[in-house]
Amino acid sequence: MARWSPAQLPDLSGKVAVVTGANSGLGLETAAGLAARGATVVMACRDPARAASALDAVRQRAPAGRAETMALDLADLAAIRAFATAFIARHPRLDILCNNAGVMHLPYRKTRDGFEMQIGTNHLGHFALTGLLLERLATTPGARVVHVASIAHRFTRGIDLDDLNWERKPYNKADAYAKSKLANLLFHYELQRRLSRHGLSAISVAAHPGFSATNIGFGDRDGTPLLQQLAMRLANVLIAQPADMGALPTLYAAGDPRVKAGDYIGPDGWFMQFRGYPTVVDARPAAHDAATAGALWALSEKLTGVRYL
Repeated sequence: MARWSPAQLPDLSGKVAVVTGANSGLGLETAAGLAARGATVVMACRDPARAASALDAVRQRAPAGRAETMALDLADLAAIRAFATAFIARHPRLDILCNNAGVMHLPYRKTRDGFEMQIGTNHLGHFALTGLLLERLATTPGARVVHVASIAHRFTRGIDLDDLNWERKPYNKADAYAKSKLANLLFHYELQRRLSRHGLSAISVAAHPGFSATNIGFGDRDGTPLLQQLAMRLANVLIAQPADMGALPTLYAAGDPRVKAGDYIGPDGWFMQFRGYPTVVDARPAAHDAATAGALWALSEKLTGVRYL
């Protein structure tokens, strides 16, 4: 896969893709890459103004492609249900669901439904969305669910199922982010187990961008110390790879025919997979723990009210 580029994706004409958080960074690059190969791309974004600007950018970069925006707030279960209902009414198929959107290193706050914001947005929101769109994924031959994870999943002791929403233990925003990314991978592997068990052709794939220069690294600017913001800006210049490189693993996971069910794709760089071109990588053992994944699945169904497989 050395020097792999989105131009090596097959023709995606006739296929429909949903990319969450497509208004900037990795999501924007993913949307543009899929549209350039012919897919109809639904850019699922929370902010309508930023979504409109991103849509213009995608249309300029992929003039032959088809793209549209739909409102989606992953921190609001009612909004997720509204998006799913509208999507199903508008599109008879779903070939690629790219669970890309995320928040990182926020001060403690809750979603509209009372979940800690990082686990609520990064995991529970996407868990609900995937379940609500499963009827389209199940009836579309060769459909893929792509979960955008992170190397940060390695930097936490594990998922605390007894206090998923940080209501009893002291809050640590970096650890909360890492736990949400571990949850993404637990969900990825468990979803594939269940898809296989039910004989569905859809597959679950995960990807991570390494260390990429995007806005997510700055966290919430109204709560992030100035020194931390400056340090992240410097790291983005000196260490991080650009967003278009960071999106390559996601694009590879979304469309390359060599991808297999359950694969985890990341950069091939030698140092902590920070940089490079897409290759198959492995998650830490905790991400493969089927018992923990099953328990997280059951808790996620209870919290979101979305039950499937």
